[in-house]
Amino acid sequence: MATTLLEQTRAGHEEAERLERLIVKDFRNELKGHKERLQQSHRVRDMLDIMQERAKKLAVIYQDEDNSRKDDIASLKVDPGDFKVFYDRVKDLKDYYRNRPIEVTEAENDELALREEPKVDFSGEEGQGRFLDLHEHYHTFINSKFGHSKEQAPKEYQEYVRTLTDFAQIPRQHRISRPYRQYLQDILTYLEQFHDRTNPLGSLTKVYSKLGFDFDSSFEEGQVPGWEDRGAGQVPGQQGSPMDLQAFDTVEELESLGADALKDSLAKLGLKCGGTLRQRAERLMLTKTTPLDKLDRKLFAKGVIPAASQDSEQAAKQKAAAKEAALLECKIRQLLQDKDLLGKVVTDTLGNIEKKQARTYEELQAEQMEAEEEAAASDSDEEDDFIYNPLKLPLGWDGKPIPYWLYKLHGLNQEFECEICGGITYWGRRAFERHFREYRHQASMRVLGIPNTKNFYEITKVADAQKLWKNIQDREKPGHKVEVDEEYEDADGNVYNRKTYEDLRRQGLI
Repeated sequence: MATTLLEQTRAGHEEAERLERLIVKDFRNELKGHKERLQQSHRVRDMLDIMQERAKKLAVIYQDEDNSRKDDIASLKVDPGDFKVFYDRVKDLKDYYRNRPIEVTEAENDELALREEPKVDFSGEEGQGRFLDLHEHYHTFINSKFGHSKEQAPKEYQEYVRTLTDFAQIPRQHRISRPYRQYLQDILTYLEQFHDRTNPLGSLTKVYSKLGFDFDSSFEEGQVPGWEDRGAGQVPGQQGSPMDLQAFDTVEELESLGADALKDSLAKLGLKCGGTLRQRAERLMLTKTTPLDKLDRKLFAKGVIPAASQDSEQAAKQKAAAKEAALLECKIRQLLQDKDLLGKVVTDTLGNIEKKQARTYEELQAEQMEAEEEAAASDSDEEDDFIYNPLKLPLGWDGKPIPYWLYKLHGLNQEFECEICGGITYWGRRAFERHFREYRHQASMRVLGIPNTKNFYEITKVADAQKLWKNIQDREKPGHKVEVDEEYEDADGNVYNRKTYEDLRRQGLI
């Protein structure tokens, strides 16, 4: 019952102290695995949120803007001989509990609150908050202009996660584009949400406040890695190419560096990188005598505006876009490289990707079913830790590398290559022998027009298989066949060919 502000104040302080005792009691419990630690953190976070809410209400009461608290205190100061106020309050209490007998309850059970399991949503790839799930952002990257290159094949998912913070690999004209900034914002939003789900007691406010304070001054001074030019397209104080062109006098000398080196230098300047080797060398040689701001606009890559063609509004807009992209890159880099934030999670994610690549489809299905069955059980620390496997040994049934002696015993260090299967390599004698009965080898033999019989066992070269098949066909050509053409006569005068005669004799019929 809280009919007065004083009673509400007392109840608020009591609730805050009760929650504080619960938090201390919860932290004293011994936890077994990752899941229990995560649930404890979310329980404590919920209790802290309730305490903050109570504290805000108490602050409003103590501010007493309408003087209600003062009036409530003044009502207690009555004449010692006057009991009218006292009996009025006693009457209110009796009426309250007469009309609400249900609200008289026992003390709350703290054990139930400590056994509460907050629901935290994770995808199957995230493994209860142990790994990152960047597949959606990976597909966005490989299907975008800044992540797609005609000269190179798309990155694998593992390589994408490993080089996620290597923003310098993306061309400059794409790094200030709106799709790229939206891509960075989506990644940052996901990482912040993931951090909030896996580390509910942590806060990124202090990290961002310190980063923002240092970033503004560093960006204006041109000290942010990859953005030394502050988005202008050229490093301040640097004329011409990042390559020292003073050592080259002719276009032919530049051609000796190769197409890749010239392309890299042109890309750093924002110039077009295509064309023949001669065209690239001529384009780069122009920067030796002509400043970038005086070059023809047609020489610059798409999306790059020369400094001479920019007005103050365009320059300010480009600088603002560059600053926004640089800040997003710094935040993502801070989250993924700091071991106290998500650095360890990135390492575990790479290990989990490598672990999955070494498993078959049936093993992945069995692992998923086992994870679903143990969703309500606590995970042990040994299962949570990523196993270091420098020798790249195969994984056993328990997900751990097999012993090295067993690896040598089964001959898994032996490499067998099958040219018929397209140059596929098989490790170990057992896998090599089994592959002759698998679909890939059988299909390749059908393409060659050769039956996959026992005669071709251990044959891995196309030329050897064709030669053997030709010999078999030559032996089966029409002509004198001993087993069919030779005749034998038994004691009764019956005539048989050689094959039938030998079969009957082995059976004891003649």
